[in-house]
Amino acid sequence: MKNNWELKWMAWEITEKCNLNCVHCRSSSDIHSPEGLFTLDKCYKLLDEIKTFANPVIVLSGGEPLLRKDVFDIAKYGTELGFRMCMATNGVLVNDEVCKKIKESGIKIVSLSLDGSTKEIHDDFRGQPGAFDGVMRAAEYFRKHEIPFIINSSFTKRNQHDIENVYKLAKKIGATAWYMFLIVPTGRGEEIMKELVSKEDYEDILNWHYEMERDEEDILVRPTCAPQYYRIWHERSKEEGKDTKRRSLKFSTGGGKGCIAAQSICFISAKGDVYPCSYFPISAGNIFEKSFKEIWDTSKLFNDIRDFKSYEGKCGKCKYLGVCGGCRARAYAVTGDYMEEEPFCDYIPENYIRK
Repeated sequence: MKNNWELKWMAWEITEKCNLNCVHCRSSSDIHSPEGLFTLDKCYKLLDEIKTFANPVIVLSGGEPLLRKDVFDIAKYGTELGFRMCMATNGVLVNDEVCKKIKESGIKIVSLSLDGSTKEIHDDFRGQPGAFDGVMRAAEYFRKHEIPFIINSSFTKRNQHDIENVYKLAKKIGATAWYMFLIVPTGRGEEIMKELVSKEDYEDILNWHYEMERDEEDILVRPTCAPQYYRIWHERSKEEGKDTKRRSLKFSTGGGKGCIAAQSICFISAKGDVYPCSYFPISAGNIFEKSFKEIWDTSKLFNDIRDFKSYEGKCGKCKYLGVCGGCRARAYAVTGDYMEEEPFCDYIPENYIRK
């Protein structure tokens, strides 16, 4: 039976080494962590295999990918195969030489993480003094070398008050897009369950984002790991009945759906484990044990997630299931069952009766 799920985007942890200690990170990596199992030859082999069945955007991540000495060899090889190669960095190690290599290797765009509009807020979140200065410096280098960059921002209770200021700063420093992440409690995140944004605040933040996006013309903005936003988007767009064509174009850039883990995206760890997304703690299989294509096409985990009709709780009864789906990783983190309802959604479907 032919699998119709097309891989369009893939994050790849090419090293476990990292020079920061971020509070929300799924990994417990540090500067002394091992590189991982991907030798350069194995990196090339994986890229060759992916090319046989898909042509996704590939994001080289970590850890901190710039700690891997052959990162630009990997990027160049992927570029030569025709992939759109990207990189996610915390910015601390960016300089003129790094920028030169980014351009030479064919990397199309770089993402930077910015979790606060001030040193105090960002450095506290990142667990490293000087992290904020590193982001600002990296953005300056990217502007100098005309390298497009995205700003990714993660929020919990400790920094949610700063969301609008971070958005404004992302625009000010020249980002082409700003992605607001409402974090999923995995990895180190399990230790900050009490810091997670409340259901009520979640709803308020997503409604703020809708209003901000409605008037935003300069950069692409998108809430990430917040699939219920697309329920809000549909509700409010229908109520307002105006400017829907322009907003639909923006909406379509997100694939028209909230959570797309295991449907068009995945994450590969430095050990070769394949996950629905970078926040999901259960592996669908290991590429050193079976082919990536086999995992993508046939793994029980991926196909469970793709079976929307089997979602449980209010998600399974919701009329917005097709555009939202809830966060499967968040459901697993809170309930232990990835098919359960999204625990941070405040919406109750019509005629839904709690058992």
